[in-house]
Amino acid sequence: MLELLQQPWPWYFSGPLIGVMVPLLLVLGNKTFGISSSLRHICAACLPAKLPFFNYNWKAEKWNLFFVGGIFVGGWIAATYITNNQPIAINHTLLNKLSIYRINEDNNLVPTAIFSWQGLLTIRGFIIMVVGGFLVGFGTRYAGGCTSGHAINGLSHLQLPSLIATICFMIGGFIMANLILPFILQL
Repeated sequence: MLELLQQPWPWYFSGPLIGVMVPLLLVLGNKTFGISSSLRHICAACLPAKLPFFNYNWKAEKWNLFFVGGIFVGGWIAATYITNNQPIAINHTLLNKLSIYRINEDNNLVPTAIFSWQGLLTIRGFIIMVVGGFLVGFGTRYAGGCTSGHAINGLSHLQLPSLIATICFMIGGFIMANLILPFILQL
């Protein structure tokens, strides 16, 4: 059984599994799927100030906090106990292209010059991690939800704002991955 869990799962299994979560949450508990709202619940629980945005019954949404906590615990369990320590199977053409940006299999396909504690203390790392994180947070709040909330939940409810937000997320992701990040990685 452990060997089965250690293998990559195909999209046609995990995608529908995520897709089933949306109607199950809605039908069984009248809950909507989304991750970014949990940050609002945490702030409402921890901030003593009576800001109008955080002044609501966050305890009614505590299930969402358990859901997000389960994501962290599940990720830790998978990384600690279920990893197979084999190199990631990746196309050699893509691996050659990534090597131009100093990304290779040895550092788990992560540009450690940016995504590390040492990289965070550089201007480039600070811009990517801190400024980028702020922009993602701002965009999530401005769009009224995160990519999972809009793309999975909002589209399944046929909401036009979720379609527009998802299209904008995809365009922004393509621009970042193909134009901005390669430029930053070559600095």
